[in-house]
Amino acid sequence: MNPGIHRILDANCNRTREALRVIEEYARFVLNDEALCESLKTLRHDFTVATASLAGVSIFHRDTPGDVGTGISTPQERTRAGLADVVTASCKRLGEALRVIEEYLKVDQPDTATLIEQIRYRFYTIEGLLAGRLRPATRFADVRLYILITESSCKSDWLTSARDAIAGGADCIQLREKNLDSGELLVRARQLATLCAGNGVVFIVNDRPDIAMLCNADGVHVGQTDLSILETRKLVGPEKIIGVSTHSIEQARQAVHDGADYIGVGPIYLSPTKPRDHIPGLAFARAVHDEITCPAIAIAGITLANLPAVLETGLRAVAVTSAILECDDVRGAARLFKTQLTPDARA
Repeated sequence: MNPGIHRILDANCNRTREALRVIEEYARFVLNDEALCESLKTLRHDFTVATASLAGVSIFHRDTPGDVGTGISTPQERTRAGLADVVTASCKRLGEALRVIEEYLKVDQPDTATLIEQIRYRFYTIEGLLAGRLRPATRFADVRLYILITESSCKSDWLTSARDAIAGGADCIQLREKNLDSGELLVRARQLATLCAGNGVVFIVNDRPDIAMLCNADGVHVGQTDLSILETRKLVGPEKIIGVSTHSIEQARQAVHDGADYIGVGPIYLSPTKPRDHIPGLAFARAVHDEITCPAIAIAGITLANLPAVLETGLRAVAVTSAILECDDVRGAARLFKTQLTPDARA
């Protein structure tokens, strides 16, 4: 093998191992994602095996003092704006290095080049998953009181109820109408989008990424039987918030792994809005608080009476429908909830 090729392979094998380690440490210590860590560790192991025959030879062709590229850099290489920049740069470096190794191995070791090609494609899948986790923090991190607007649960006009809920302290409004025609749903979504934008409140559309995009909502909420988070992200793009309902710790882990911006946690209690056979309850909420790092919203059957028990699980945000919308004074009911959800107000 040409000595120059040995130098190229040595340098790019080093780049690959270094970049993999940077990404793996992020998955391990920042994301706390066991499945992603395992995928990266397996990839690193397989790369080591695939290049074992090279490692013992190429290193002797290394000439760091004589490398004309060591003194060449750009200002961008010396700075990182944050963790996302660190990981993104390592992902790009890894993909490039794997391609270089693959191409130069085709000269003398085509079979090994094929192994590297397979590793490169596996990494591209991991990179796609990481992209969903590296999005900047959204306004959703500050949400405490999340109100689902369903006309059948409103004692007064649905839009008036939404307006009063916002006046009482709602941080997020979700439009949840399962049986409306698409045209009417879009009309209502646009009204709520305007109302929420004017009051600095997050607006989410339930189930319908298309409606969320057409009304320029802040995001969309999907259930376990709706489009997956990955498919929804293709439709709404990188800027929209995606929430997902979860009913077990396994579903919560998967939602985080797939890039959810927040998860709904429940049902916590029996709910007149959406009856269910299985109630994972407060134990599930505690498990989410202990393990899951993304924002989590406790949902179903939550009232002022049982709110303290919900807060004892460690979760600090709740989704409410009937306990607020069925009240004569929606604004006052929302204010009472918000007071209990605000640490300074409870102190």
